[in-house]
Amino acid sequence: MNQETTKIEEVTDNLKKYVKTNIELLKLEGAERAAVIGSGLISSVVLGFTGILGVVFISIAVGFYISDQFGNHCTGFAIVAGFYFLLTLIFVLGRKKMLERPFSNAIINVIFNKK
Repeated sequence: MNQETTKIEEVTDNLKKYVKTNIELLKLEGAERAAVIGSGLISSVVLGFTGILGVVFISIAVGFYISDQFGNHCTGFAIVAGFYFLLTLIFVLGRKKMLERPFSNAIINVIFNKK
């Protein structure tokens, strides 16, 4: 009977160690995913900000160029604004296919570490 009690205690100790190890593993995996998602978010924000700045300056340059060609500042900037209006309209009409699905798929792939 004493030997059986010792084996039961050994099994319980091993089970406790197993549970502790699994909890630690889950914590580490969660921290890794949070780090991957956080760093991806930060890099996306930085890239997005610099990209927006680039688009703004290119748009201003194109507006001035078109203005010089037509001899009127209003015409050049109105054409650039019209281009952005059409682009926005296209994104609004096709947002599910062009924006929502690809972004949700990318987020799911990052969360589940799919390449």
